[in-house]
Amino acid sequence: MDSQFRKHGELYLAPTAIVTGDVRTGVGVNLWYSVVVRGDVAPITLGDYVNIQDGAIVHCDFDVPNVLEAGVTVGHGAIVHGIRVGRDTLIGMGATLLGGSDIGEECVIAAGCVVPPGMVVPPRSMLMGIPGKVVRSVRDDEVERTRAINQRYRQLAEQSVKGMYRHGI
Repeated sequence: MDSQFRKHGELYLAPTAIVTGDVRTGVGVNLWYSVVVRGDVAPITLGDYVNIQDGAIVHCDFDVPNVLEAGVTVGHGAIVHGIRVGRDTLIGMGATLLGGSDIGEECVIAAGCVVPPGMVVPPRSMLMGIPGKVVRSVRDDEVERTRAINQRYRQLAEQSVKGMYRHGI
C-alpha cells in the first residue's frame, strides 16, 4: 500500500497504519507504521498536527469519545485509552493512558508510565511511574522540546510523501 497524503498536508498515513470507525483528523496529522486508531465504539478526534508514532494504539471506552488536541505527540508503542490529551502534550514511549484519564495541556507523560483510570492531570504536569504520579511541573524548555519533536515528525511525513524513504527491504 502506498503512503496517503491528502491535499495541503492534511494527513500522513504510513502504509501499515490502520484507522477505522469514527475518526476525525485535523490538518497535519501524521500516523506512522503499525499505528492503530479505532473509533469503533466512540468517536476519536485527532486535532491539528497530532503525531502518533510506530506501534501506538488509540482507542476508547464504549460511548466515551477520545480527543487528542492540537500538537499532541504520542511515542512509539504507547496506548491512549483516555478521554482527552491536552494540546502540546508528549506521551512517552510505552506509556499507557487508561480509561477516563484526562491529561491537561503541555504535560509530559514519561516513557512506561501508566496513568490510572479516571485520573485528571493538571496542565504542565510531569507524570512518572506505575501508577503514574505528578512528580513536578513541566519546564518551558520541555514544552519547546515537545513542539520540536512534533515539527520534526511533520517534516518526516512530508519527506516520506516525496519518496525520500524507501518502504521495504
